[in-house]
Amino acid sequence: MSYYVYIISNYTRSVLYIGVTNNLQRRLYEHKNGLVEGFSKKYFLKYLVYFEEYKSIESAITREKQLKNWHRSWKYNLIKTKNPKLEDLSKKW
Repeated sequence: MSYYVYIISNYTRSVLYIGVTNNLQRRLYEHKNGLVEGFSKKYFLKYLVYFEEYKSIESAITREKQLKNWHRSWKYNLIKTKNPKLEDLSKKW
């Protein structure tokens, strides 16, 4: 089984949310359709801009906590290493 740490954003890419899941496509569907109550729904976070895959939930949660403690600029620099245009990586799903 795989686990994913993911970062989603809003249309203008001004707000970031970091989460962890074992089914990235299902989780993005939930975000895009407003099925997740809370921060992501409030700020219309529907665009996948970054993700990492892990083999253990412990590793994924550790990484999620690490990223949540990073400065905003560090997060954007990380995202831009794999997604320089901040495109929605789930667009083709």
